[in-house]
Amino acid sequence: MVSSDDEKDGVLANYIPKELTHGLGSNDAKFVDEVLNGQNEGCCENFRMDKHVFYKLCYILQAKGLLRHTNRIKIEEQLAIFMFIIGHNLRTRAVQELFRYSGETISRHFNNVLNAIMAISLDFFQSPGSNVPPEILEDPRFYPYFQDCVGAVDGIHIPVMVGVDEQGPFRNKNGMLSQNVVAACSLDLRFHYVLAGWEGSASDLQVLNSALTRRNKLQVPEGKYYLVDNKYANMAGFIAPYNGVPYYLKEFPSGYHPQDARELFNQRHSLLRNATDRIFGALKFRFPILMSAPPYPLQTQVKLVVAACAIHNYIRREKPDDWIFRMYEHDSTELQIEESLPPLEVQQPMMHIDTQTLDIGLETEQEEISSQLRDSIATEMWNDYIRDFSTM
Repeated sequence: MVSSDDEKDGVLANYIPKELTHGLGSNDAKFVDEVLNGQNEGCCENFRMDKHVFYKLCYILQAKGLLRHTNRIKIEEQLAIFMFIIGHNLRTRAVQELFRYSGETISRHFNNVLNAIMAISLDFFQSPGSNVPPEILEDPRFYPYFQDCVGAVDGIHIPVMVGVDEQGPFRNKNGMLSQNVVAACSLDLRFHYVLAGWEGSASDLQVLNSALTRRNKLQVPEGKYYLVDNKYANMAGFIAPYNGVPYYLKEFPSGYHPQDARELFNQRHSLLRNATDRIFGALKFRFPILMSAPPYPLQTQVKLVVAACAIHNYIRREKPDDWIFRMYEHDSTELQIEESLPPLEVQQPMMHIDTQTLDIGLETEQEEISSQLRDSIATEMWNDYIRDFSTM
């Protein structure tokens, strides 16, 4: 296992952008002070959030007794080290040159901040409420048909680094080493729930089942449901698209009109569910450390996923029009389709998966109810679509 100090990283896979070192001159000013005393854009670029959002997070961590100033390093600099590493995917050697601390000091404060974020991570995850999401309420394509939808659920594979003797279970169907992460999110790009740590060889349905049956489980409000894609089953609390019918937006050519209720349902279902693509896109853009296997112990790699999602939610709460969120607020494919129409917990990695015990045993009655709900939504949607189309 490669140590978290990463003193053997060799040639750096990443580099420090020129703008990050500009201004470090003979006055020996600290990099963090120059960034925080400069323009807000510098803080966004280097520490991945606005200055006032950064300072507030420092205050929260200090007020809760999770971080404290030391003789050499203030809390602001401790958080900056952590944010800079996960926000630029840089190794310890590159960071210690910029912040002018030893590799041991960088590693220690990185882990201290990670554990501090994990300690308050649940404060940044909020379960869905009872109100109809505005993304549905304000769009006639989705309301009233999806009025009981609270968000979407999907899985994502995050690269991991593990020892040779542990690689088998973590090798996914593409032959890459990964952890399979399941997340439930709102339609306005906030994570409701995240479960990380499952091996890459585990199926998405197995990971979802774990999220639904563990102690700190994913809870679906009574009478509500999440949208899922066809990797999952159509079951109580989760509405999947119709199988054997085009679903993904790229399968619908520009200007194409659905031919029946099932095609129309799948098309609009896909438009709503792409919130998962956008939230994962924003998460990976802000924290590129999630796009490659970092040389930390496995449990640290698992914590990083949850911590990144928690910080994502914190920034979304404090600065909803943050520059990265603006990039992922709307999907260009969605706009094309629209024009053609007449819009947490960390799990200890498990090395042995018993697929028989992890299968979801759906009762026939639940399956029937879920299928009836989907059919009723599709029928109502299609009838209105035909009526509106005939009046054009």
